[in-house]
Amino acid sequence: MHSHTEFSQFWHCAELGGLELMKAQYQHKEFSRHVHEGYCINLIENGAQAFYRSGDMHVAPQGSIVLVNPDDVHTGSSAVEHGWGYRALYPTPAMIEHISQDFFGSKGVTPWFANAVVHDAELAAQMRLLFDVLEQPNNALFKETLYVHTLSCLISRHSSQRRELAALPDAARQALLIKDHIAAHPEQEHSLNDLAAMVGLSPWHCLRQFKKCVGMPPHAWLVQVRLHRARQQLKQGIPIAEVALACGFSDQSHLNRHFKRALGVTPAQYIATL
Repeated sequence: MHSHTEFSQFWHCAELGGLELMKAQYQHKEFSRHVHEGYCINLIENGAQAFYRSGDMHVAPQGSIVLVNPDDVHTGSSAVEHGWGYRALYPTPAMIEHISQDFFGSKGVTPWFANAVVHDAELAAQMRLLFDVLEQPNNALFKETLYVHTLSCLISRHSSQRRELAALPDAARQALLIKDHIAAHPEQEHSLNDLAAMVGLSPWHCLRQFKKCVGMPPHAWLVQVRLHRARQQLKQGIPIAEVALACGFSDQSHLNRHFKRALGVTPAQYIATL
């Protein structure tokens, strides 16, 4: 990356209720004191950022996570000569409260993060994956799953009231209803929020129960069901590109990738053996 390149890209993720996201690379930029109405959770991807928050100056090096609470007065500038790059998400307190139902009890939480800079390599790797997936089209179920999981780790490990995630009551019947619903409609984009609401569970409870009963999270099950339908259609002689779209894959290369990963051969190789 060139040291003199400065850019910032801001967008909303429709699949996560309009969650605001930011990707930026700065060298000379200096943010004056300001506040956000929501949380600012950002991952420093290169360089280092210097900033003021909660009465102190802080430095966040590459790989660290910066946490700013709603209405925290803070600044931002480079701590090193060649600047810093980061990706950030800005959930509102209402968004976090909704998504954190059943993390610790039936009610959602609006956490407070006492530490401005967190060093947690596992969480940073998870955030990197989350940002990568959020930048791609479609895949709503995977986006929501990673988002809920990432926030559950962040809040349980780093909010000022650190606590264990709750053990949840069994809801095998609801999980199996969702499993059947996905199997009946593999070509659709499914939303974790909608699936959970359909059976009266919180997104988090739904996710935990599904994984426990089915042995994989809902987005992975969706891929399996799509592949099953794709094999049936390929056997009927339907062209690969048509099969990809009819089975809910965004394009032929997505079908190819998943097909090869699951079956060890591409759809074309599979057809050749029929």
